[in-house]
Amino acid sequence: MSNLTFVSEFILMVFSDIRELQIVYSLLFLLIVLATILGNLLIVIVTTVDRHLHTSMYFFLRNLSLVDACYITVTLPEASTNSLLNSRTISKSECVAQIFLMVFFVYVELTCLAIMAHDRYVAICHPLHYTVIMNPRVCMQMTLTSLLTGLLYAGFHTAYTFRLPFCRSNVIQQFFCDIPSLLKLSCSETFSNEILIIVTGMGVRGGCFAFIIASYVRIFSTVLKFPVKEDQRKAFSTCITHIIVVLVFLISSFYVYLRPSSISASIEDLVLSVFYSVIPSFVNPIIYSLRNKQIKEAVQRVVNRNIFS
Repeated sequence: MSNLTFVSEFILMVFSDIRELQIVYSLLFLLIVLATILGNLLIVIVTTVDRHLHTSMYFFLRNLSLVDACYITVTLPEASTNSLLNSRTISKSECVAQIFLMVFFVYVELTCLAIMAHDRYVAICHPLHYTVIMNPRVCMQMTLTSLLTGLLYAGFHTAYTFRLPFCRSNVIQQFFCDIPSLLKLSCSETFSNEILIIVTGMGVRGGCFAFIIASYVRIFSTVLKFPVKEDQRKAFSTCITHIIVVLVFLISSFYVYLRPSSISASIEDLVLSVFYSVIPSFVNPIIYSLRNKQIKEAVQRVVNRNIFS
């Protein structure tokens, strides 16, 4: 038992045991990673270079894009490399780093989405006081608070998970390291860990979701008073798409994280994990930027300035 406690590496799941499909999945993951990083970095560059976009709205959008670009690199590159090289192992130190970064970026992403919903609420419902309420100092304070509390949150969860001894197996029923899969491998009592996941999950995820919904309910009530139907349509289109992505992210992560560890893992966990580890980072640039007229115009200005000047 004592020898099995000290695990030096873990074995991850793969989406297929067929070599040809492993290569296909690897190339698909790499394309998704590349598209996501390029899309988010384009937003970061444009909102930084173009002075017309130096507002609080695009400041938070730039932060979200940075988080998304980093978030997707935590899991998919490792999974792509494993599929391409037909390797399933990950060292314990890499697993620790992966869980820490995963929890950190999920926390920052959720709080950033909540802050952006609040920013839109203030802009639409209190336009005359917008520059006072959402001044640069307040924006920076909210961002730093999100980052610092995220570091504490991720560090606590990571440390509390890896205090456990792992002796049942070293096979993680997932394509990346995550806390629910690791709890199934522990040979000690994990009840306190499960309670912690439920409490913090409901507190952070549930709290952010409730805040986002409350903000958009107020936004919708104000938008309905707009005299121009086209303005209503644009506002509803963006807000509803945002809410759908948040719902997909939260429901899939809730299902995976809030189930008791005694329930055996299945292919459902593997598929659902894609929804909260890949889809948000991939579609956020489309929702917030590629459909945004100001972003499109800013991209054209930056391209024309650097290529045709």
